[in-house]
Amino acid sequence: MINQSRTEEEIRALVDEYSQLIFRISYCILCNRDDAEDAVQETLLKYLTKAPEFNGEEHKKAWLIKVAANISKNMLMLRVRRDTFSLEDFKNIGICDCDIDSLEVIMGLPPKYKFVLTLYYVEGYKCREIAEIVGISEEAVRKRLQKGRELLKKEMERNELS
Repeated sequence: MINQSRTEEEIRALVDEYSQLIFRISYCILCNRDDAEDAVQETLLKYLTKAPEFNGEEHKKAWLIKVAANISKNMLMLRVRRDTFSLEDFKNIGICDCDIDSLEVIMGLPPKYKFVLTLYYVEGYKCREIAEIVGISEEAVRKRLQKGRELLKKEMERNELS
């Protein structure tokens, strides 16, 4: 049941402000545009039905990212993984061409690494904030960033040799 205290204007503002962020997070995990769009809808619906109270905009943003990540991970577990994704989708959501090559390599990494790399480098979160969102320690975030960078470097070197 959708909480009736939300006005149409509030809902539009929520969609305008957060739908692209949620899409980027979901797409990073799912590697599929249609599934990512479904995850955006489910995340926004969960927000509307749960109507949580937040301590500020950053708390709301972190909650939406965490919910989107959980929904995306659940979707990933429930289907046979389709490893197809289009880098064109990233251009459509504001990722510049200069980042596309890096994103292609990042998308090939295991989900736990590409998720923290995306939050850190694309969304600009600090390790402490990522730890809260993902539900792991700051040290674990730093380790995943380190391992993700190592994997990224190896993959980029491999691509240069090809």
